[in-house]
Amino acid sequence: MSEKVSASDELKPKTDRNAMLHSIRLWLMTVPFLILAVLFCYLPLFGWIYAFFDYQPPIPLSESKFVGLQWFKMLVANPAQLHAIGQVLINTFVMSGLNILTSFFPLIFAIALNEIRAKWFRNLIQTLTTLPNFISWVLVYSVAFAMFSSTGMVNELLQNMHWISQPIKFLDSDSLTWVKMLLWGIWKGLGWGSILYLAGLAGIDQELYEAAQVDGANRWQQIIHITIPQLLPTYFVLLMLSISNFLNNGMDQYFVFQNAFNMQHIQVLDLYVYNIGIGQNSLSLATAISMLKSLVSVFLLWLVNWLSKRTRGESIV
Repeated sequence: MSEKVSASDELKPKTDRNAMLHSIRLWLMTVPFLILAVLFCYLPLFGWIYAFFDYQPPIPLSESKFVGLQWFKMLVANPAQLHAIGQVLINTFVMSGLNILTSFFPLIFAIALNEIRAKWFRNLIQTLTTLPNFISWVLVYSVAFAMFSSTGMVNELLQNMHWISQPIKFLDSDSLTWVKMLLWGIWKGLGWGSILYLAGLAGIDQELYEAAQVDGANRWQQIIHITIPQLLPTYFVLLMLSISNFLNNGMDQYFVFQNAFNMQHIQVLDLYVYNIGIGQNSLSLATAISMLKSLVSVFLLWLVNWLSKRTRGESIV
């Protein structure tokens, strides 16, 4: 008996040492990503200092005049600036709201894709819908211009069929700008957004479906009572992350589609910051607006994390 106890006592330090070495290896694997996060996410925050100076390139920051909160005060003191920011916020809220309202599209698409029995056809659809994610917005606009401009394929076809006498202004008009941007975003990101749900579908216990079949459930009932409930946790996490990024619409899509006709409704906050900073050469004001946007985003992330704890008992961070 004593020999067995002594042998187990000898194995215990080795087990603890192996577990510690394994933990160290796992931590070392995360170090490169932590370094990238610091370099690209936290180090650029040093640029917030420009919001407190009257910076005019190429004058060095050390020679620029310190103005304190002047740019922040100007955001609320200037009526014209306040009106412009109000319209920009409306555009941002509407576009973000539409994206959240349609956030279940990738979930539905993944379920529909999973129901396709022909593997070659399922792989073909998945490939064709995922490829647009890897196409830059510049190329997307090139496709849109070739198809929907006044001299594009769609207008030429409609005129040749004598359905219209004048070209329809799909791109150079302010009509339904929000809907157009939403549709282009869905087309580009639908396949890519469904990948997480497809991975979730692969992880569902098949015994649940077998038990449902024994109980007489058809395929539609299995989707309603098994597939969707199993994917809802993933959906809610992605939804809350989307809410925390409510003010971050991105700039690329709106930048390439903007023109003099649709500027009023296409200019979201990220594009407005770019136009102020680069277009109007007011980098300090653009930095102040971007700084406020980042602080609001952090607050939204904290808020949805708190709501997640209160409603679901789980946090996302």
